[in-house]
Amino acid sequence: MLGPLAGCLPKRRHRGPLNRSGTGRSPRNRHSGFRNEKYGALRFLSASAVNMDGLSLFILSLVLLAGEMVNCSEIYLRDFGGGSPSAPIVLPLALSSANHTLRSAEESHLRRRGLRDGDHSTHNARMPLYDNLLTNGYYTTRLYIGTPPQEFALIVDSGSTVTYVPCSSCVQCGIHQDPRFRPEHSSTYEPVKCNINCNCDKKKMQCTYERQYAEMSSSSGLLAQEVISFGKESELMPQRAIFGCENSESGDLFNQHADGIIGLGRGQLSIVDQLVKKGAISDSFSLCYGGMDIGGGAMVLGGIPLPPGMVFSHSDPTRSPYYNIELKEIHVAGKSLHLNPRIFDGKHGTVLDSGTTYAYLPQEAFIAFKDALTSKLGKLQKVNGPDPNYKDICFAGAGRDPLKSFPEVDMVFENGKTLKLAPENYLFRHSKIDGAYCLGVFQNGNDPTTLLGGIIVRNTLVTYDRQNERIGFWKTNCSELWNRLHIDKNKSEKPPPSPTSTNLTTELAPAFSPSGSKYNFLPGQIQIGIITFDMFLNLTYSALLPHSKELEELIAHDLDVKSYQVHLMKLTSQGNGTLIKLAIFPAGTSDFISNTTAMGIITRITEHRFRLPETFGSYEVVHWNFEPPLRRSWWQRHLWAVGLGISVVVMVSFTTFLVWYLWRHKFGASQAAYRPVDAIVPEQEMQPL
Repeated sequence: MLGPLAGCLPKRRHRGPLNRSGTGRSPRNRHSGFRNEKYGALRFLSASAVNMDGLSLFILSLVLLAGEMVNCSEIYLRDFGGGSPSAPIVLPLALSSANHTLRSAEESHLRRRGLRDGDHSTHNARMPLYDNLLTNGYYTTRLYIGTPPQEFALIVDSGSTVTYVPCSSCVQCGIHQDPRFRPEHSSTYEPVKCNINCNCDKKKMQCTYERQYAEMSSSSGLLAQEVISFGKESELMPQRAIFGCENSESGDLFNQHADGIIGLGRGQLSIVDQLVKKGAISDSFSLCYGGMDIGGGAMVLGGIPLPPGMVFSHSDPTRSPYYNIELKEIHVAGKSLHLNPRIFDGKHGTVLDSGTTYAYLPQEAFIAFKDALTSKLGKLQKVNGPDPNYKDICFAGAGRDPLKSFPEVDMVFENGKTLKLAPENYLFRHSKIDGAYCLGVFQNGNDPTTLLGGIIVRNTLVTYDRQNERIGFWKTNCSELWNRLHIDKNKSEKPPPSPTSTNLTTELAPAFSPSGSKYNFLPGQIQIGIITFDMFLNLTYSALLPHSKELEELIAHDLDVKSYQVHLMKLTSQGNGTLIKLAIFPAGTSDFISNTTAMGIITRITEHRFRLPETFGSYEVVHWNFEPPLRRSWWQRHLWAVGLGISVVVMVSFTTFLVWYLWRHKFGASQAAYRPVDAIVPEQEMQPL
C-alpha cells in the first residue's frame, strides 16, 4: 500500500515570557502534542504481507523501472508485521535510460557552474547563528537561494527534514523578515516534476510537500530544485538542492518573524542528506548555541576536527527518524534521582531537537527532578512566572549570578560518560523580576518521550556524527568556538572555559563587517557606548534632506531600537547620491549599549538588513565603528540628580510659603472680624469739640 510518509515527535514551540522585541511580533507558543510531517516527494511501501522472496523482488524491480524518477527519490520499506516496525531499508531509485539525456545535460550544467557532485567533498559550510531562546524561541541562520541569490532567515531545526521558504505565489503567508522567494527572478529554478514517488499538484504538474504541527500550525507548497549558497564565511561552493516553495502556512509559522525552516533531520529531503549524497560534505554537522544573555552561535554543515574531551552518546537511526541519545541517569548536585533507566527510553527514547525551546521529561522523571532541585535552593523565594497563562516554577533572590544559587546537573549516558549542565542549561531568566529565574524543564504531558530542546545545549558544541551513529557534546563558549573555526578550522585545541557569571554578558558572537571596516569581530571585554556607520544612498542631497527624520525612524525599526536612539549625524552630497553618517546611542539613561543588543545591531548593519522604501533608492553600508562610553565628569553624570534636587527644594519652598501666606491671611482676617461687645470702635467715639 502506497501512501505519504508520516512521523510524529512531541514538538514544543516557544511561548516567550514577554514580547519584548519592540517589533510587534509575537513570540512562539509552547504547546503539547505530536508533530505530523508529510513529505510530498516520498512514499513508503508497506511490506506487511510481502516477504523478500522472488515475487517481491519482481514487484520491486517493476517499481524501480516504472516512470520518471527525480534524483532525490527513494523508497522506504518497513515491515509492520509482528509488533514494532523494523528498521527502514533505504533503496535509492536509479534514473531510467529515458532520463539519461536529462541527467547528462544537468551534469554538464553543474560542471559549468562548478557544482558537480563530489566537488569540494572535504569542505564544510560554516554559518553564524542569530537570535536567542528567550526573545525568539529559536535560532536562525542565513541561507541564499537562487541565481542571483535571494536571502532568507531560517530556523535551525534538527527535528525537521524539509527546508522551505515563502514563495511569491503564496496565497496565505505571513509578513516575515525578508521578501518572499521569486522563482521568476532566478535563472536556475527548476520545478520537481510529478512522478510516482510524490504527491502531485496536477494543475502545475509539480511535486508537493506538506508539514503539520500539533500546535495547529502547518506549511505546504511545491518542491523545486535551486542553487543554494551558504554565505561568505563558508568554503563550500553553492550546491543544487531540493527545497519547498511555500504556498500556504498557518499558526505560529504564519506569525513568526523568521522566513522559514532549514531541515537538518534524517530524511532524503534534508539539506544534510542531500549534500552528503552529492559528496559535497561528510556525513556530519555541528551546532553551537550562545549562552543565557548572549544569543547567536555557530553552525557547521560537514565535518570538523573533534576537540579532545568531547562526550559522546550512541544515536540509533533505526530507533526513530529523530536524533536520539541513550540517557540513563540524571544527577542533581551530585546525587542521583534513583530512577529506572528505562524511563528515558520510552517511545522515541531521548530525542535531541534544536527546533524545540525547552526540555520535557516524562512525569515521574520531571517530579523527581523538580523536587531534588527545589530542595537545594535554600532561602530563594518562590515567585509567580512572567506569563500568567503558564504555571512556571520560578525563584527570586539569586542575583545576577545563578551559579551561586542553583546546583549543577549531570546527564549520564549509557557508556558512563557525563554531560554537566550549568544553571543556564535548565533555567531561563525571569523577564519581570530582577534576579529571578524560572525552570526551563517541563513535564511532557502523558508522553513517555524525553525531549531535550535548545536550552539544554546552550554554550555547548553538539556534533551530530551521523556516519558513526553518535552525538558529541563539548562544553565551551560558542563565541570563542566560532572565532577559532573561522581562523583555523584544522586546529584542535583544548576547549576554552565555559562562560561563568563574569563573562556571560561580555562575550559576543562574531559580527562580520562590510568592506572598509577596521574590525572583524567585537572584543568581548569592551563596553560599547556608541555605534556609528556610514551609508551611501542613491538619492540626491536635496531629495533626502526633507525625509531625514523618516529615515531615522526606518533605521530604528530595522535595527530593533527606539527611534530616539538613532541620530543622523552628517549628510554629504556625492554626485547623484548622498553619504550619511548615523549613530546609535544607548537607551534611556544608560551609559553603554549591552553586548547582546550591540551584537544584534551590528549584525543587521553588516548584513544589509535594512528594508528602505523605493523612494530612498538603493543603499550600501560602507563602514561601521563602535566607541567606548563617553567619560563624563561628576557634574555631567549627576546633573539630573542635582537638577531634580533643586526642583524638589523649589517646590517644597514654594508650597511652604503658600501655606504660610494663606494661613496668615486667613488668621489676620479672622482677628480683625472679632470684637468684644464693649469694645470701642474709633469711628463711634465722640470727637472733641
